[in-house]
Amino acid sequence: MMTKIVQRPFDGHEKTACRVLIVEDQLLIALDLESLVDGSSAGVRVVGMASDLDYAMSFMGKTDIAFVDINLADGPTGPEIGRRLADAGVTVIFMTGNPEQLGDGVAGTLGVLTKPVSAESVQQALDFAVAKRERRLAVVPRLMRSFA
Repeated sequence: MMTKIVQRPFDGHEKTACRVLIVEDQLLIALDLESLVDGSSAGVRVVGMASDLDYAMSFMGKTDIAFVDINLADGPTGPEIGRRLADAGVTVIFMTGNPEQLGDGVAGTLGVLTKPVSAESVQQALDFAVAKRERRLAVVPRLMRSFA
């Protein structure tokens, strides 16, 4: 299913929050994740959702943290998206039902959560990603396989 969702502009109070990109081609999963992220206590805000490589790359420079699925509307482009975002300084966590497709991981990314995910595991992953961005010590979430 092709889904292109428009990015949302920041209000003044959101400028200090970490900006989160959701790269997921299944709309209901993307919307559920958006709700979890926006409702979290991690000081983050969803700035957009993308369902393919090209649209995900349009958020380059506009996002700090990204949740990236592997198999998207344009095929298994998630690992490439994750690598490019990580190379640009984005903190990347993969979220997929097929973690074995990542092998030993993707250089520069934090790790992978296996779908289905709980609200608790998303919160822990966000806390971990924010701590890593702020160069604070953090415990790898229990249900996340770390690549570092």
